[in-house]
Amino acid sequence: QVQLVESGGGLVQAGGSLRLSCAASGLTFSSAAMGWFRQAPGKERELVSGISRSGSGTTYADSVKGRFTASRDNAKSTVYLQMNSLKPEDTAVYYCAARRDYSTIYFPPTKAADYDYWGQGTQVTVSS
Repeated sequence: QVQLVESGGGLVQAGGSLRLSCAASGLTFSSAAMGWFRQAPGKERELVSGISRSGSGTTYADSVKGRFTASRDNAKSTVYLQMNSLKPEDTAVYYCAARRDYSTIYFPPTKAADYDYWGQGTQVTVSS
């Protein structure tokens, strides 16, 4: 059974930083593209970042470019999202997602429907 467990969320002041982690099990992590999504109350779940199986390719939402960085450690089956210069509008539940056996090296999936498995989410709240 595939499990994705997010951690690292919390309350932070605007301009601060957080690092989210997602520990994966039940899949060949090194063969999976990974994604970070977020969902604010009353809003659609949206892509934050995608990262290819090797970590060589990443995508970011325009709203987080230059502030957020996705990375992965395949030896630890863990993907990270470093969030800097946080803004109140970043407040959301952040979800980790996986697409198993995704062969593309540089272009991770960008749509929620492209991902097969999801974590439970971790709350990020940014105060103004």
